[in-house]
Amino acid sequence: MTAKPDPRRFDDLFYEFGAISLRRFFGGEGIYAGSVMIGMVFGDTVYFKTDDETIKAFRKEGSKPFTFKKRGTEIIETTWFSLPDRLYDDPEELAHWARDALKVASASPQAVKKARKAADAKLSRRERQTRQRKRAAARTPG
Repeated sequence: MTAKPDPRRFDDLFYEFGAISLRRFFGGEGIYAGSVMIGMVFGDTVYFKTDDETIKAFRKEGSKPFTFKKRGTEIIETTWFSLPDRLYDDPEELAHWARDALKVASASPQAVKKARKAADAKLSRRERQTRQRKRAAARTPG
């Protein structure tokens, strides 16, 4: 039986960024800032979420995308890129990259939907129903 990885093992690395938590994620772990997944860990490699802008810095550093095999044959390349090696020794610089990953992840459709759902949960049932009707009306072509 393998030992569970230490859930605090990245605390020093992310000290300048702020508190993170690790949660199981398929065969690895997700890196969360609050409720938003900004990165993931597979093996000894940390990956951050990227978009069309932030991906440029990762490519410039020679970072590789996270890939996986779909149905055993097709290789899927994701927008999650490995952390440049130099950042493992530079928590201050890593914090900048982590903040960018947080912005990207927070703007993703999944994160927006999750945030909306959490906000709706704080409303009364009547307020939720009113908000849902308004959203439905806005989507209906008039």
